[in-house]
Amino acid sequence: MTLYEELVERGLIAQVTNEEEIREMINGGKATFYIGFDCTADSLTAGHFMALTLMKRLQMAGNKPIALIGGGTTMIGDPSGRTDMRKMLTIEDINHNAACFKRQMESFIDFSDGKALMVNNADWLLDLNYVELLREVGACFSVNNMLRAECYKQRMEKGLSFFEFNYMIMQSYDFYYLFKNYNCNMQFGGDDQWSNMLGGTELIRKKLGKDAHAMTITLLTDSQGKKMGKTAGNAVWLDAAKTSPYEFYQYWRNVDDADVIKCIKMLTFIPIETIREYEKWEGSELNKAKEILAFELTQMIHGTEEAEKAQAAARAIFGAGASDADMPSTALCDDDLTDGAIGILDLMSRGGLIASNGEGRRLVQQGGVSVDGEKVTDPATKITADQLSNGVVIKKGKKVFHKFTF
Repeated sequence: MTLYEELVERGLIAQVTNEEEIREMINGGKATFYIGFDCTADSLTAGHFMALTLMKRLQMAGNKPIALIGGGTTMIGDPSGRTDMRKMLTIEDINHNAACFKRQMESFIDFSDGKALMVNNADWLLDLNYVELLREVGACFSVNNMLRAECYKQRMEKGLSFFEFNYMIMQSYDFYYLFKNYNCNMQFGGDDQWSNMLGGTELIRKKLGKDAHAMTITLLTDSQGKKMGKTAGNAVWLDAAKTSPYEFYQYWRNVDDADVIKCIKMLTFIPIETIREYEKWEGSELNKAKEILAFELTQMIHGTEEAEKAQAAARAIFGAGASDADMPSTALCDDDLTDGAIGILDLMSRGGLIASNGEGRRLVQQGGVSVDGEKVTDPATKITADQLSNGVVIKKGKKVFHKFTF
């Protein structure tokens, strides 16, 4: 089976500009391709996982990936799939986020010996002169075509700012720049980026008279059609400090029966022949498939040791005769307490169960938090040193447990 055929069977390919040429290029290891990552947070998320695994698959077949850090495009913000304008970040925030992305990608993609490149579009976009840009590429874009683009549809309903309207031009310019300076002949991205990607291929054709190619990746959605990669309204992060290996494992362990085989196909490197056997599984066998999915992805991001610990903890908590010996835990000391107690929100924050007090307050008020089996509804609840000395187990949602000791 060729690489392209495998991508099709795994359900990864959504749209392509020229299937025959793209098939030949990636099967022959002739593609120099890029995927862009805008720096909207200080960690990549499970939503980026598809792009990362695709880069790795193509690199393993001899193709050369370019990881494009969107230090420049993040200053505008992608309107695709949005009903409101993205929060504008400072240059300092964007640079910090870009550095975080770089560290995470380096643990996933092999950048040694020129096998891959990492570039930041701030290096060329921030130095552009607006009038010169209009003269150079403005005539290559039809406003009528841009207004019909899928990436603008939701924003058009509430009002699309001219600020955001420029995003397609910036992304198209990225492809044009990379084609000229790095011999980048292909762009890959999520299926919601199709219009932006076509803008790039058209710009290259009109300015340089050459063909470039684009392929979109199927968006990872659940059986209800919702994007996967969020839990309780929050992103599932690849940074262990934001989503612990145990929580990351549990997210994938708890996917619906209808989604588990699809996730194994699209996200893991398990041979397709093995997955075909998994497709025959039914009933309780699907729980085994979920464990395989969770372990493979946690191992990929956090390493074998953390994956084994997360799996052992999950089995201990949810298995028959469960013990909390392997439950994720946090030990507190006198300095963590005030007047012999600690607030429930502070406690959850110490254990990495919440990203902010606002998130914790909402969870508590909505009945999503229990302490030793008793539901807590008051965000001002305090846990005493006496309680902690015996060990306190906090349950967040239905399946996230954390033990606190003193």
